[in-house]
Amino acid sequence: MSKRHLGFRHLLASFVCWAAFAGAASGDDAELAKQLSNPISTLISVPFQFNWDTGIGPKDADAVTLNIQPVVPFSLNEDWNLISRTILPVRWSGSPANGVDSAFGLGDTVQSLFLSPKEPVGGWILGAGPVALIPTGTDPAFQSRQFGLGPTAVALRQQDGWTYGALANHIWGIEAPSERAAVNATFLQPFLSHTWPSATSVVLLSESTYDWTNDQWTVPIIAAVSQVVSIGEQRVSLQIGGRYYAEAPRGGPEWGLRAAAIFLFPK
Repeated sequence: MSKRHLGFRHLLASFVCWAAFAGAASGDDAELAKQLSNPISTLISVPFQFNWDTGIGPKDADAVTLNIQPVVPFSLNEDWNLISRTILPVRWSGSPANGVDSAFGLGDTVQSLFLSPKEPVGGWILGAGPVALIPTGTDPAFQSRQFGLGPTAVALRQQDGWTYGALANHIWGIEAPSERAAVNATFLQPFLSHTWPSATSVVLLSESTYDWTNDQWTVPIIAAVSQVVSIGEQRVSLQIGGRYYAEAPRGGPEWGLRAAAIFLFPK
């Protein structure tokens, strides 16, 4: 058996052991798991999402991304919420080809704000607002060196333990430097999940990006399982899964793994 398959088995075993010893799910945990399936719920959460990809470039290099993704809702009045979703990536990439160095540093931050009615509209939970690209990258390999702006929106339904819907955004770069291509990218995230009374969830989704500048799709298909547990007084959702790249730029990743710890702060 390959080292990569052994690594996946060890990661899965660690997840099972952590979930088993962290504490049994309480009666409220299933509701927390359901709220986590909604990208614009009124639950404060701080995910730390670890992503590992492999098969990059002629050297089949690896890449690691730790996404720090706080979600903070604000109640504006009796009818409307404002939900802030931030993605700050910490990235490392191995050398994909001879003459190309490995890289480590922060990536650019994506900040989204969703204005959302507190009650579903025709059974649909809706949200829309602006998205911004903030050039926080610290290594040339991860820098766009430009601000970006655009719209974002999400629509989903939840019934009988099922959640299905999609989130989308488009970002246009503003005043890109001459040595960098202007950002012009569409992000699509269709998702389907099911949550059981045990606070266990399974999810199938894609986090697809279309680069209009280079006429290129990147389409990872992701399947994952998660469990809400208690570690002392702290509620945490533990997640593990894998992804396959149905489409990627030439020399892009082939497949990868995902693990996450999502710290929950119910009101």
